[in-house]
Amino acid sequence: MSTLILTLPDSTADAADGYEFVLTRGDGLVVDSGRAGLALMPAATELVALVPAHRLSWQQVRLPRGSVGRGLFRDGGPGRLRAVLDGVLEERVLDDTADLHFALAPDATDEVPVWVAICDRAWLKAAVAALERAGRPVGRIVPELAPVAADGVLHVTGETNAPRLSAVTPGGVAHWPLSAATLGLLNWPAAQPVLAEPAVAALAEQLMQRAVTLQQAPQRHLQALRGAWDLAQFDLANSGGTRRWRRLSEAATRLARAPRWRPARWALLATLLVNLVGLNAWAWKEQSALKAQRQAIREVLTGTFVRVQVVVDAPVQMARELSALQRASGQTSGRDLEAMLAAFAAVGPAQAVPEAIDYVAGELRLKGLALRPDELAALSLRLKAGGYVAQADTNGLLIRQGSAR
Repeated sequence: MSTLILTLPDSTADAADGYEFVLTRGDGLVVDSGRAGLALMPAATELVALVPAHRLSWQQVRLPRGSVGRGLFRDGGPGRLRAVLDGVLEERVLDDTADLHFALAPDATDEVPVWVAICDRAWLKAAVAALERAGRPVGRIVPELAPVAADGVLHVTGETNAPRLSAVTPGGVAHWPLSAATLGLLNWPAAQPVLAEPAVAALAEQLMQRAVTLQQAPQRHLQALRGAWDLAQFDLANSGGTRRWRRLSEAATRLARAPRWRPARWALLATLLVNLVGLNAWAWKEQSALKAQRQAIREVLTGTFVRVQVVVDAPVQMARELSALQRASGQTSGRDLEAMLAAFAAVGPAQAVPEAIDYVAGELRLKGLALRPDELAALSLRLKAGGYVAQADTNGLLIRQGSAR
């Protein structure tokens, strides 16, 4: 898996000159870095947008009880939390809160003060939208520098003609131009590290009268990637499920439009057409076989019982004609009273004696017969094997000829 870190430019004009990028592999090694236009940018599994340190401000606030948590912030209540943040930060920021984008620290709770990252909403949304229009959707947005819980770190960045200081401390992130006056006011502790980019390292050592540790911009960007921050919150929310769906959508778009996938599209279309033709042929064959089977049953019925001229339900009509023949010849059928009583006597409980017997149109009712549920279930199972259906009736037991299935 590879990750492409793009530093968001300050303006559209800056974006025309290209984006600073860092390409890293899953093991955390830098594969490539530099500046390039989006069309020439290397491909990667995931794209992470980096917000420059000077574009962010930080506020530490204590949220009202119950305003943030698993059920609200993570499970569908970002609108309410955004309103809470507007109210809490309204007196702390100079701009209108509606013009600002807020992002809470990872695992924020309402039990302790939490950090809120703040930046210009229009600028951030425009930068993210520009990447999406170029076919580079953003999976995560991270700050270049964020407050730390341990001892602070002083970063010296920029070029020799415009060096900058960025102090990252438990109290926040602050920025100043690099100068002797700024260093004097800052009074940075000697025990705390100073990291400087190669272009301004010599100037920093000269002004601070101490050695500094070299750190190139790609290394700082990798540290930002390893952090837990994700500024894609509220109206820029981009969950893991959304990212997966977006990747699937992009893959489908490429498959549908990219010239290199044209043979695959034709192959897929041919496969669908072959399957469609095959399914229709199979359905036609099955319908023909079913129709032939029904015709054979009709021929058996009309050939055996010449009185039947119109076939509506062949099995039922055949059973009816067979019963008529049996009655005409003096033989009993399964629908006769004698056969049904014999079947009941063979499997029924010995103590089960009905008070009255009622037989009408092939249905036998044994009135006054009281059976327990287990006895009724056992009796029904035994009668079913003989081709009868038994069920409890209001006056006793109802037995009729049915299926032995």
